[in-house]
Amino acid sequence: MEITLRDAVTVVHGMFFGALLLLAFTGAAMGLYAVSTPVGRWNITPAQQRRLSLYVALMALLAWVTVLLGAYAVYPWYRAHPPAGLTDLSGFPQRLLMSSPATAQWHDIGMEWKEHIAWFAPISLTAAAYLVARYGAHLHSLPSVRRALVGLVALAFLSAGVAGFFGAMLNKYAPVRGGTRIVLMHGDSHDK
Repeated sequence: MEITLRDAVTVVHGMFFGALLLLAFTGAAMGLYAVSTPVGRWNITPAQQRRLSLYVALMALLAWVTVLLGAYAVYPWYRAHPPAGLTDLSGFPQRLLMSSPATAQWHDIGMEWKEHIAWFAPISLTAAAYLVARYGAHLHSLPSVRRALVGLVALAFLSAGVAGFFGAMLNKYAPVRGGTRIVLMHGDSHDK
């Protein structure tokens, strides 16, 4: 069983960092709701405030790592140009998608949305991390900051979800493959 380096980087980008980021939104939503709800609110201690602030900051960092890995490692492989006259476009995902009317829209809409909307997640989460660090213990008494914070986290979740969906669909129709082969497991080499 083997995988190529580009497959591995794509998996780390989407299925590890991206999926972990989407899962982390549940913890952020619960923590932010608990600390900011005006009724029956959680009286946060300074230590809990620091942990919540660290959690949202680590989410922002995870979003930045995910987007930067996608933009500067996976995306250049996706849009590589094939040599003239090459008919097997399987190693050139963008050109493979664009070569058929049945899949061209996956590039025209899917990749265009993915490559632009993904940046909203780290930017929004960075702003949210600042607001939690600055106002966390007082969010219950600051409704405008609370609304802005919820809006930023919701925007980050939606943009990460859209980018993840299009990334999965694009990888289904035109996977980024190639590079050094990594052997994960050796198979049984003798016949039975």
